[in-house]
Amino acid sequence: MINIEYWLIFSSLLFAIGAYGVLTRKNAIVVLMCIEIMLNAANVNLVAFSSYYTTLHPGLGADASGQVFALFSIAIAAAEVAVGLAILLEVYRRYQTIDVDKINILRW
Repeated sequence: MINIEYWLIFSSLLFAIGAYGVLTRKNAIVVLMCIEIMLNAANVNLVAFSSYYTTLHPGLGADASGQVFALFSIAIAAAEVAVGLAILLEVYRRYQTIDVDKINILRW
């Protein structure tokens, strides 16, 4: 069994890669993909802590609450991507660009 420290390091690296992509990229589709990477890092944490809790307290039985929360998070992320892509398609139709720096239509 892999120690929880390795899962936490992996998750923090995933989150850092996603945060770097969100802060440095200009393409809106790449920004959405980096947000998904950050959500997957949170899902890895949920599953890792759920597994850790189960191995820490074996007499209480299997606790799948982390996996259930991760499943709900995946479903919400899929809905978020669908709405985000729909917004990006409409912005592209209207302004012929998806560059985040050039799109300022949501400002005052």
